[in-house]
Amino acid sequence: MRMTSGQSRRRGWLVRHPLLRRYLPLVHEDLVRVYARDLRKWLIVAPIIGAITGLAITGIAVVILQKMWPVVLAYYLGHHWAIVPGLVLGFVVTGLIMQYFTPDPDEHSTEEIIRSYHEHVGDIDMRPFFAKLLAAVTTVGFGGSAALEGPSIYGGGAIGSWLWARMRGLGLDARDRRIMLISGAAAGMSAVFRAPLTGIVFALEMPYRDDLAHEALVPSLIASVVSYVTLTSFLGAEPLFNFIHADHFTRHDLYWSALLGVIVGLIAMAFVVTFRRARSFFVDWGAPHWMRMGVGGLLTGVCGVVFLHFYNGPLVPIGANYEAAEMILAGHHATRQLLAFSGLKLAATIFSLGSGGVSAMFVPLFLTGGALGTAFAQTIVHSPDPGLYAAVGMAAFISAGYKTPLAAAVFVAEATGAHAFIIPALIGAAVAYAVSGDASASGDQRLHEGVKLQELTETPVSEVMQQQLIAAQGMMTIAEFVRTLSPHSHHDAFPVFDGHKLLGAVTLWRVLHLPPERWKTTQVRDLIDARVGRVPPECDVTEALRLLLGEHAQPMLLVVSEEGKMQGIVTKTDILHALKTRKDHTARGVEESLVM
Repeated sequence: MRMTSGQSRRRGWLVRHPLLRRYLPLVHEDLVRVYARDLRKWLIVAPIIGAITGLAITGIAVVILQKMWPVVLAYYLGHHWAIVPGLVLGFVVTGLIMQYFTPDPDEHSTEEIIRSYHEHVGDIDMRPFFAKLLAAVTTVGFGGSAALEGPSIYGGGAIGSWLWARMRGLGLDARDRRIMLISGAAAGMSAVFRAPLTGIVFALEMPYRDDLAHEALVPSLIASVVSYVTLTSFLGAEPLFNFIHADHFTRHDLYWSALLGVIVGLIAMAFVVTFRRARSFFVDWGAPHWMRMGVGGLLTGVCGVVFLHFYNGPLVPIGANYEAAEMILAGHHATRQLLAFSGLKLAATIFSLGSGGVSAMFVPLFLTGGALGTAFAQTIVHSPDPGLYAAVGMAAFISAGYKTPLAAAVFVAEATGAHAFIIPALIGAAVAYAVSGDASASGDQRLHEGVKLQELTETPVSEVMQQQLIAAQGMMTIAEFVRTLSPHSHHDAFPVFDGHKLLGAVTLWRVLHLPPERWKTTQVRDLIDARVGRVPPECDVTEALRLLLGEHAQPMLLVVSEEGKMQGIVTKTDILHALKTRKDHTARGVEESLVM
């Protein structure tokens, strides 16, 4: 229907109305402030991450929990002699997959996500993606002391990182890749435990020991809810671990919960230190990866056989162990049996994951804490409701082992349905977290978030990088290299090449610590540091600073275009110089405004 001339004149008068012309700019300004973070893109991106992750985790859960592990467990319980050879076979297959189909067989699961978040701007190499998921299936499905949280967190995080490269048209910048990585990890955790709030909190706590990945909150929330809905559409929404419990607690229960937190915290600290030592031993061992895994499978199988030799029954300290949670929480077991289960479960976890098994230890810690809490209730408190202390023990061990106290308490409430126990669980988790100190099952967790340079926010490294490079050839002697240095150069790290191939970087610190009499006989390649990262020109300066100041600090970063052409280098000195320049410019602007 066409507009008449009268309607057109009235519309024109309305648009030109003084009040409308006066207040429309103010409305626009308010809307710009409200949506300054461009939350609209996350309303599109986060649900896609959640849906794809939910479908992937549903497939993994069906394969392991419904198709594979029940058959393997039934055979193990009926033929105890098969446990050791079955685990050795499964672990050897895992080792062969990781050794021949992945670039680094020791990098996978939660550790890879944390390392990528801190050191690789959220970038995950997707080439070994399916190989690592298959290795997780063989690790857990054949009886490794682990569960689905490892492949779920890795799978979700990798999907988030992968989607970033394919959704750049939505206005995503380099920092958003880290956010999508964490959002995917949260979605994976939410789906596998049917606990969306746990997924959000755990993913935000996971990168740090006493901080949160705050920037990923809203996308993680959306992705976790969508992932949860996706999985429960196929597998149902019942809590993963149901058990009968009371709906109240007393003041004395809080005191006992604190004491249980102390005990669990000390045990968790000893376990984590032992695990880290064992992990370092297996990584440093020069044997092929499949052989290391075979030894891990042998020792894990021995833990299962020893336990069944003394306590023949359906409870066994190996495998995905979801059924063990029901047995501990709802069954009646002697304290000695619970303590034996706890000790052998921790040992089996060390052998399974320390040798290189592909998964994580969230469920093993959860089960061990539940067994210790039940034993504590039966022996020390003599409580008629051991479920309370089982819940506290679960939260305390997860908190101490992973340094995630909030996620631990929330997980117990969501996954077990024990919402009434959240206050005692928080007390136990907080005490265990404090008692266990900085000991963490994850060696890549940072203590806290690095300080961001607000003055350089959203500044790409292309604006601060050095394009006039002083580089060295690896065959040069140190004396020849020193003669090429300019007295006006403010760098202390320089790239080293063999022809056109980058070998690494050499720092003045390494050169100056070499006796001058050896300068003529020592080649530059003998002093290089091979850890030289690459970032795109559009990478944010704050992200570059994370790589330069992280736990595995790098001397410099190469700025490389999408075509693989090196455009420059950036070091801490370049960023500090840019910060000083920005501050000087700001100060001059203030002075000029005062003069005017």
